[in-house]
Amino acid sequence: MNDGQIEIVADVLELIQVNQNALAAAIEELALWSKASNSSKAHRNVVTALQTLDQNAEGIASALKLLRQEKLRVDDRFKS
Repeated sequence: MNDGQIEIVADVLELIQVNQNALAAAIEELALWSKASNSSKAHRNVVTALQTLDQNAEGIASALKLLRQEKLRVDDRFKS
């Protein structure tokens, strides 16, 4: 993968991460609403969705870190 491709993939992953954070915030609001409405089943389902978002956010963050590190390595090779 060349430098430009690495940057594009990293940028797209970053946008996905921002969207994921926005979805998590919206789902968090649903969790609070369902809990306040005494809908325990809906609340459990919403909390499960939040847990999935949290788990995948860690993977996206790790991939971003690796891509950014790879970009730095590619940049360093061209400077030498």
